Amino acid sequence: MFSKLKDIENRYEELERFLSDPAVINDYSLYQRYGKEHADLTDIVEAFREHEKTVLQIEENQGLLKESDDEFRELIKEENVNLRNNLEALTEKLKVLLLPKDPNDERNVFLEIRAGIGGDEAGLFAADLYRMYAMYAERCGWKVEVVSSSPSGGMGGFKEVVSLVTGRGAYSRLKYESGVHRVQRVPITEAQGRIHTSAVTVAVLPEAEDVEITIDPNELRIDVYRSTGHGGQSVNTTDSAVRITHLPTGLVVTCQDEKSQHKNKAKALKVLKARLLDQMREEQDAEISETRKKQVGSGDRSQRVRTYNFPQGRMTDHRIGLTLYNLENILDGNIDAVVDALMTHYQAESLKFSDL
Repeated sequence: MFSKLKDIENRYEELERFLSDPAVINDYSLYQRYGKEHADLTDIVEAFREHEKTVLQIEENQGLLKESDDEFRELIKEENVNLRNNLEALTEKLKVLLLPKDPNDERNVFLEIRAGIGGDEAGLFAADLYRMYAMYAERCGWKVEVVSSSPSGGMGGFKEVVSLVTGRGAYSRLKYESGVHRVQRVPITEAQGRIHTSAVTVAVLPEAEDVEITIDPNELRIDVYRSTGHGGQSVNTTDSAVRITHLPTGLVVTCQDEKSQHKNKAKALKVLKARLLDQMREEQDAEISETRKKQVGSGDRSQRVRTYNFPQGRMTDHRIGLTLYNLENILDGNIDAVVDALMTHYQAESLKFSDL
């Protein structure tokens, strides 16, 4: 592992020389490529240098133990305990940093939230989840843009809402949100005060790049129609809404949130590309070994991933057995504790199958 880390440090130093070379500075695309590689290696090189510095400090302290008086030796021993603990933590951090990166981690994502069983109550909870993710995105400095939405029940709920979340690392922190989210609470329409259970599905798709997904225009059926619901004066007066059907797969995407038919079509095509990329990745995942499936998880959206229990103020993530009793805070977008726990869990699972 450490010879590999030394090679990475050597490459990092080489990149630093390149980035100060006038020939590279004057070549924008080359400078950008080297700059990105340099930035990608920074965390691991800094951790490696801290590890090496700690090893040297422990070795120096071992030498001082032979020459010092009893009182000073006790201080050195105490410092060495702290240094060794820090060294162990740095070693584990380096193992995680050396794990193969998910190539999608830095991408923007399409966040798709759909009401499942539970009628209007499921639609209301879909709106609650959208608000939670929108507030979390704001905390992360990301931008959220609604691509399409379908209202439910007239009480502010959604049958479906699809949004584009734009920001560095959006996929890396949201990818574990995919799955069935279950809510247990007393609906506002429930006169008897009985607790109902409803479900909402969440899908997180990395935004596809044009070079990855090529769509033959002849394989698309594009229908235009008049918008419904919120949308201003142009609602029901112009054919601005767009429905795109990808004939080979049967995938259907609709978009009506913009007043411009052209903008709706462009947004719908982006969503279609993301769904086709996700479908392609799922087909590839189906062909890999059981070991790899255990390492990264199946990503099966049919499984229940989380329960939000309002009477108990509790949120439970069933994949890792995490239970938190601060539901109101979580629904206000404070989900870092959940996201960090999930990332740590899947990193630990990946380490079990690595050769580090």
